Amino acid sequence: MQFTEIIHQLNPLIKCHSLTASPDCNPDINGVAAVDEAEKGTLSYIEGAKFAHQIEKTQASALILPLDEALQAQATQKGIAWLAASEPRLAFAHAINLFYKPFKPSPHIHPSAVIDPSATIGKDVYLGAHVVIQANVKIADGVCIHPNVVVYPDVIIGDRTILHANCTIHERTQIGSNCVVHSGAVLGAEGFGFVPSPGGWYKMEQSGYTVLEDGVEIGCNTTIDRPAVGETRIKRNTKIDNLVQIGHGCQIGENCAIAGQAGMAGGVIIGNNVILAGQVGIANNAKIGDNAIATAQTGIHNDINSGEIVSGSPAMPYKHFLKVAAAYKRLPEIYQAIKQLKSQ
Repeated sequence: MQFTEIIHQLNPLIKCHSLTASPDCNPDINGVAAVDEAEKGTLSYIEGAKFAHQIEKTQASALILPLDEALQAQATQKGIAWLAASEPRLAFAHAINLFYKPFKPSPHIHPSAVIDPSATIGKDVYLGAHVVIQANVKIADGVCIHPNVVVYPDVIIGDRTILHANCTIHERTQIGSNCVVHSGAVLGAEGFGFVPSPGGWYKMEQSGYTVLEDGVEIGCNTTIDRPAVGETRIKRNTKIDNLVQIGHGCQIGENCAIAGQAGMAGGVIIGNNVILAGQVGIANNAKIGDNAIATAQTGIHNDINSGEIVSGSPAMPYKHFLKVAAAYKRLPEIYQAIKQLKSQ
């Protein structure tokens, strides 16, 4: 694919471009690569001025650059064709789609799939080997279910949703359109509900629902529990990484991003556009406002206001955390100073 074709395909994202720097004015691009691994014939990207040194080292034939004239001049001087976008990483994500399409099998039902007669299967559906579809399941058009997936009774799966191999969808779970559930994920399993009694822990049956709205993506080995009553809901376009635990009755808003090993106890309420970094832990019934951010390993025990950035355990405002962390590094020195003062 010639670079001019890439410019054409990415046109809505591009602010300006240069071809004159390249020796042939229009290099052939046969793939994409990280800037430090790029070779001749590949396209890469630079996010900002702090990566300027990589322009001098890269072997890429073309780059996606930010709206930075100094970086653009640097690429031109080195003879690298470039295009500029306000969000280079986003443009690069679109560029990957020009060279790579994820595997998706053609519509087909494998002979080894087990389908209850009461299930409803839409048009253009793929069911892989050893898929189990139980009673009263409703599968919409264009759904792709890879091998060894088990779908319990009364599940609803929306148009064009993809369930990857070995995930399990428990009873009465509702999955919207254009969702992706990756391998090993478990949706709608019983929440951790036990009530103390004179005879020990009494099991509270989990009779609720788990709901994924349209465009939700669930990572490998993530678990989302159903509650005793009511529902656990993941709202539209939220993206959840691998190995995340979402407890019974949680409500997670739209367009959230939750990184690996985060964990939420029961009843947590998360607003829209929230970002939880890796290993964030949230206690029972805590509420997190819209646009809040929790950095890695934050422990959240109380409510977080909208737009707040928190760190540490227990969670505290990010700027305060930086001061605490700086003081923590000096604790041995401070301790020795206090000992000397006490001896004096």
